[in-house]
Amino acid sequence: MKEPKIGLALGSGGARGFAHLGVVKAIRDAGIPIDMIAGSSMGALVGAMVSMGHSDENLYRMATLFKRKYYMDYTVPKMGFITGKKIKELVRLLTKQKQIEQTNIPLAIVATDLLLGEKVVFRTGPIADAVRASISIPGILVPEKIDGKLLVDGGVIDRVPVSVAREMGADLVIAVDISHFKAELQVSSIFDVIIQSIDIMQREMVRWHEISADIMIRPMVEQFSSTAFKDVNDIIAIGEEAGKKQIPKILEKIDNWKESMHDH
Repeated sequence: MKEPKIGLALGSGGARGFAHLGVVKAIRDAGIPIDMIAGSSMGALVGAMVSMGHSDENLYRMATLFKRKYYMDYTVPKMGFITGKKIKELVRLLTKQKQIEQTNIPLAIVATDLLLGEKVVFRTGPIADAVRASISIPGILVPEKIDGKLLVDGGVIDRVPVSVAREMGADLVIAVDISHFKAELQVSSIFDVIIQSIDIMQREMVRWHEISADIMIRPMVEQFSSTAFKDVNDIIAIGEEAGKKQIPKILEKIDNWKESMHDH
């Protein structure tokens, strides 16, 4: 009996994106394979770590390395406040300087071409460069230049890259959306202003994405700020909880898919 290929589409959401790790653990604990991963922004960062084949334990440990001080390398604002060199080094370290095409689980990383306004999907090249491009929150992280393109955050164009997972050949796509707009959030810095603005725009956009995933998982992490790197363990736990809740539905979708294949 043929098994469906299962793709994971991991969305953006800053520090809240560590909830993706909890979802991944819940899926793996249930014995459900993850055949490919498409990630946008924080989803690209977490997806890259997962695609390396690390154990959940190791992934959890790595997640705690992302402390604010490690990646806040300030620059004089020209195209962004943060150069992103430190975070790129950290990603390079955690992904063992590998190329995207060398991962254990096939990986696609989404970024946005700022000049053309188009989606750019990386399936080859250094993981760290693609991740660094995908997490360039406009106005905060300096855009990444790759092949003459000026690239910013993948979440700008495709917050939860379900279509990318399908293009990779997924029969069933599990999407993880860090439902993360919080009204009346304390806005106290330019970071908050920019991130809250992007969150509002994306909340409107995501209504269009609703339909396309086979299973949508929404860890309720909106009480955390997208820069709350101190709460990583709580955020992961909420992701795991949300993932566990959807396991029966995922198994049901797998069975339905097999039956429909059988009927054909």
